[in-house]
Amino acid sequence: MFRRLLIANRGEVAARVARTARRLGVQVVAVASEADRDAAWLADVDEVVVIGPARAAASYLDQDALIEVGRHTRCAAVHPGWGFLAENDVFATRCAAAGLTFVGPSPDHIRRMGDKSLARATMKALGLDPIPGSRTPARDAAHAAVIAEEVGYPVLLKAVAGGGGRGMRAVDHPEAFAEAFESASAEAQAAFGDGRMYLERRITGGRHVEVQIIADHQGTCLHLGERECSMQRRHQKVMEEAPSPGLSAEERARILPLVADVVARSGYVNAGTVEMLVDQDGRAWFMEMNTRLQVEHPVTEAITGLDLVELQLRVAAHEPLPLRQEDVTFTGHAIEARVNAEDPDDGFRPCPGTVSTLSWPEGDGLRVETHLRAGDRIPPYYDSMVAKVIAHAPTRDAAIARLDAALAQARIEGVTTNVALQRRILGWDAFRSGRYDTTSLERWLASEG
Repeated sequence: MFRRLLIANRGEVAARVARTARRLGVQVVAVASEADRDAAWLADVDEVVVIGPARAAASYLDQDALIEVGRHTRCAAVHPGWGFLAENDVFATRCAAAGLTFVGPSPDHIRRMGDKSLARATMKALGLDPIPGSRTPARDAAHAAVIAEEVGYPVLLKAVAGGGGRGMRAVDHPEAFAEAFESASAEAQAAFGDGRMYLERRITGGRHVEVQIIADHQGTCLHLGERECSMQRRHQKVMEEAPSPGLSAEERARILPLVADVVARSGYVNAGTVEMLVDQDGRAWFMEMNTRLQVEHPVTEAITGLDLVELQLRVAAHEPLPLRQEDVTFTGHAIEARVNAEDPDDGFRPCPGTVSTLSWPEGDGLRVETHLRAGDRIPPYYDSMVAKVIAHAPTRDAAIARLDAALAQARIEGVTTNVALQRRILGWDAFRSGRYDTTSLERWLASEG
């Protein structure tokens, strides 16, 4: 195991990784921007280096500064967390060149899966069918329009280097295609420095289901079940659960071992998530692969009893996975609510500020992931997450009740949050029945005015 670890991230991400590292006896070095230098979560690490001004591009995304910190503090490895540089193949390459182990997959796998069009071709060649669509990036809008006619409307335009819903447009009719292509391509160029586009058939009423995998250097790849991530707004996840209430037992038995086999044959190493879209017939299609740990990984940890950050670190240290597929057991149901400092009644406007009061309920089956304490400030420069609240129970109904009770008892003052909306979702008939898709939440919010 590594003696000293640099966490190239901030906030809840850094606090989560640090907790496992410290439990394993690994010393933790954290970086902080000027805006974060007095943050409470920094008290739980061994060393803090202020890396730059508040702007992420000049601090948490500054590869030169991060690598210099890693070398200067004698770290053996770098954990990128999720977000920022977690899926940056250049950063992974530079870490290796500097003698720092990157806790994640190889730069080549990050690059191949980061190029969504190449990822589709790679997975199809290995036997995992992607959503029907273009085989290669479109040369231009005219070329894309020809492909759209072949695939059949409605279609979904996606950025080759995209993520988080940016550079994505749904197109229902040919007349709207050219404008949508130019708009999506321009957004992708601004967000990712790459305006290339590909397209997929738009599956209406689909469900977003993702498969968690972990693979070691010895060729073993395990699946750790699936998560349901269809409760979304503008392609951003709001609430996640495991297992999925929308995946049939037959499709689960087909897709989970297939995903693990495909990932193993690709030579992938470390944690990753294979994202699928389940159509109205219950068939799961490959969408993309995230070459990192996900925000919502605690629901998988809850039903498996595993620590995914620990497995990441052990694999990065070239240890074999300590279990086989038949050793992975799934118990009960888990649901995660993302509590953000935002105002759902004002277009989900971010609400940074000082958290004057902050307390969470405790008890069996409850877990709260947060980096904040009373008196901390949520700065306006980064995401607005306050906490992730996870409830685990023997049944889905019991997990819903436990999470709702936890949110009801939470006390957060000083900033506006989405807790009331999360509780409304938990009481919503569509959610309680498990019969919802990726469009359900937005349609419901629109109907509610």
